[in-house]
Amino acid sequence: MGDGPTRRLLVLSHRVPFPPHNGAALRTFNILRLLARDFDITGLCFDRVDPATAHLPLSDRLAGLAPYGRFSAYPIPQEHSRARLGYDHARSVISGRPYTWYTHDSAPFVRRLTDLLRRERFDLVHVDSLDLVRMLSFVRDLPVVCTHHNVESSLLRRRAVAAVRGGQRAYYAFQAKLVERAEREWLPRVQLNIAVSSTDAAALAALAPRAQIAVVPNGVDVEYFTPRDGPQSGCVFVGGTGWHPNRDALEWFASAIAPRLAASGDAAVATWVGRATEGERRRYDGVPGVRLTGYVDDVRPYLAAAACFIAPLRVGGGTRLKLLDAWAMGKAIVSTSIGAEGLDARHNVDILLADTEAAFAEAIASVLGDAGLRDRLGRAGRRTAEERFSWSVIARQVRDLYLSVADGHVVADGKAG
Repeated sequence: MGDGPTRRLLVLSHRVPFPPHNGAALRTFNILRLLARDFDITGLCFDRVDPATAHLPLSDRLAGLAPYGRFSAYPIPQEHSRARLGYDHARSVISGRPYTWYTHDSAPFVRRLTDLLRRERFDLVHVDSLDLVRMLSFVRDLPVVCTHHNVESSLLRRRAVAAVRGGQRAYYAFQAKLVERAEREWLPRVQLNIAVSSTDAAALAALAPRAQIAVVPNGVDVEYFTPRDGPQSGCVFVGGTGWHPNRDALEWFASAIAPRLAASGDAAVATWVGRATEGERRRYDGVPGVRLTGYVDDVRPYLAAAACFIAPLRVGGGTRLKLLDAWAMGKAIVSTSIGAEGLDARHNVDILLADTEAAFAEAIASVLGDAGLRDRLGRAGRRTAEERFSWSVIARQVRDLYLSVADGHVVADGKAG
């Protein structure tokens, strides 16, 4: 290998993290980019169906990862068969295993994984989300670092509470119990669990007190996302409707917050940037104060043109990379407490926090009507992004943690060696 990395890392990912167009893909792509400096990487990914990247052949998406290692991808069986989708749900209910256990029941993926483990030596395994719990038994003889983009059991419980239909509430609550059981079992068995916030780390520690847990926050490219001069008006939100928390945020804003803004005489338009179905775009086309763009290749022009970034999220977990992007671009942000969860955001310093529809509408009106407030929040947000969340800051922490585990200095009983 010459002067290149001498340690070998096996990456198991629940998606192909290129292009890095959403929260999980952004984090995974940048973490892999950082780890490639110290590790020779081999990656196995599931090729999750995503309308936002459907225009890109799989070969192009894998080519985007090629500078950082050798990657291959495998389809998720249920995404190509309605019968398999129903069968997977049924198997979860009957067996008492999390639904994701069967989502990732792929014979080609397992064959490739076992072949790699038989023929090659790896110093460390990166498992990208406990969604891949099915694969952990295959790598139990190797040191494993598992990233938790959210506390999945908590996310499912919140979704159960938000569900309108009783059957959905019951099923999400049932899955939350199954996922929590898996979290309690596997968190202590891997060498290191990485949470994206101190809030998530505390929740994971409560589930499994003996687990080794570290916090590596989500990051932002502060060279790519920078403040821009120019006219600014209205609000912007970034996030596709394919993820339930984003869809719920849109529905809440359109039904409860936008009418309050209009009633108070504020006719500012809120632009929703991200993938949306044609049906959703038609549905909201006639809603005053709301405009859906659909998927865009570059969100920066939309962020730059807005006077206020909004995050009316009522469901979720982890941390919101969309808020980090907005901070890096010097935007004033209005968010719910859940929307800003895990970021240690400071109300009236680098963000305005509001959790009721009346308070949220009032906060937006304040930002739109007060240039001094916008400037103060935006400058503080940019400082927060640079000092705490830039990938250059996070890189040192990632390197130290992964090299420590690879060298045997972190063990499964939670003690530093």
